[in-house]
Amino acid sequence: MERISTGIDELDAKLSGGYVKGKGILVTGASGTGKTIFALHFIYRSCLDGKKCMLIATEETPEDILHQGGILGLDLNKYYENGLLTIERVFESRSYQADQKKKYGFETEGLDIDLPYLADSVTEGTDIVVIDNIGVFTLRLTAQDFREQFDVLNYTLDKKGYTTIFIMDDTAYNMTHQIADYSVYGSVKLVVKENPYTGKMERYMGVPKMRSTNILPDMVMFEITSEGIKLKKSKQ
Repeated sequence: MERISTGIDELDAKLSGGYVKGKGILVTGASGTGKTIFALHFIYRSCLDGKKCMLIATEETPEDILHQGGILGLDLNKYYENGLLTIERVFESRSYQADQKKKYGFETEGLDIDLPYLADSVTEGTDIVVIDNIGVFTLRLTAQDFREQFDVLNYTLDKKGYTTIFIMDDTAYNMTHQIADYSVYGSVKLVVKENPYTGKMERYMGVPKMRSTNILPDMVMFEITSEGIKLKKSKQ
């Protein structure tokens, strides 16, 4: 199966070359674990390779995203300016303009968007889709409703051939009983925990699921540096 680089060399090696093309991958973790940075690596490498990318941002402005990439050595500005990267912001305040509320399904009392509608915002010719953070759409949904809507969204993007990264915060992930794992082709879990020997907090990454890929279920420590994410050596 054709692979697409994750943008992180050590992770590519762990995944037999990268993510499987045209499939959905779920990245979960608590705040500060590096979820968005993992996605920025993927977008940056994909843009370098000439792939058309769309980032559906639910929590940050395009300016914040571009700035964050720049300080990590992932300069996305030129790709954003030439149209190779599109950043679509869909999470807005309750007081946003009425026409935008109608377009995205907002109601005056708060956020209420059906997940499958997100696929409609992806423009023709797109290769890579990142949705960060899909957890905000769970606030008004039961676990069953989320599963049904997420299944439809993932299936729709899959049928269109997009390689998709779904980022989901741990709060929403656990609130929906971790059922998003069943829909996607693979999942990456990020955690921060204390080293009992040093007392320092450390970041770890695990890949519990990746179809068509021979992986070990070990947790690999990583660091976020001025050059982005660096994985430590693992058993594989």
